[in-house]
Amino acid sequence: MTLWQDDHAAFERPRKRSRPRTKDRPDYSGSPDALVASIDRGRYRCLLDDGTAVTATKARILGRRGVIVGDRVKLDGDVSGAAGTLARIVEVSERRTWLRRSADDADTFERPIVANADQLMIVTALADPEPRMGMIDRILVAAYDARISPILCLTKADLASPEDLRVAYAPLDIPVVVTRPGGDLSPVRELLEQHTTVLIGHSGVGKSTLVNMLVPGTDRATGAVSDVTGKGRHTSTSAAAIALPGGGWIIDTPGVRSFGISHVRTDAFIGAFPDLEKFVADCPRGCRHDSSAPECALDEAVHSGKLGAERLLSFRRMERAFA
Repeated sequence: MTLWQDDHAAFERPRKRSRPRTKDRPDYSGSPDALVASIDRGRYRCLLDDGTAVTATKARILGRRGVIVGDRVKLDGDVSGAAGTLARIVEVSERRTWLRRSADDADTFERPIVANADQLMIVTALADPEPRMGMIDRILVAAYDARISPILCLTKADLASPEDLRVAYAPLDIPVVVTRPGGDLSPVRELLEQHTTVLIGHSGVGKSTLVNMLVPGTDRATGAVSDVTGKGRHTSTSAAAIALPGGGWIIDTPGVRSFGISHVRTDAFIGAFPDLEKFVADCPRGCRHDSSAPECALDEAVHSGKLGAERLLSFRRMERAFA
């Protein structure tokens, strides 16, 4: 034994022999693309481009990244769609749009609703339950913030006139469609075809009824309005993407009682109104652009005839949703 040799070395704990790590990640570029159509307790119902419905889980490689209805994803594993099979979501494509909300304005936690919608249809009843302009304005704020084109759909026109709401939202230049039981839905179909449209509204306003009429056989659950509270009962319990017969998708969502917009910044919101944004560069620093703001350039634009007064009033009505 040499002088430097340790006679206890043979009794040391053996070193772990781990497989060397590699920076090369699996290539899923050739994997099939799919649309996330619905989510149920950690299982994702995905539709391949040929219409095959595949049940999948989220792969560990995605980490904490969320997957929501409307996402375009890559699938790996068994994509036959046969009963009992399970694929894996291994990639999520970059989202073109992302609609979010918070539970209320005191809650800063953002709740993603849908991805990749290019239209948002706000469904509100003209009566039973009564329309709430404050809610409509908040959903409009979220739509503009997400750069999604809004549509206002007024249901139950057999119970009340739509004219007051038509007039109120005319300055915003958003499409307004009116429906009634047994009425012609052609104007609605024309707006929805070849688009991906998310439907948002109170419980009981007729969203699921509208979906069932647009896509017969869908069988989305419907419900009535409570005689006690005057509010709709929740029927749809999760978002679902449904293909339209003429092309495009509608995404039905559960009814909402509130729509928080704490995630929206006022300065980003005004960017959705190019005709207003071009004036606010002349506003004093820190201007909130509301009616109490001193020397707001929007008021000067109205006084000079460069901006319509009704347009500014409509914008400020939505701006008050931030208060």
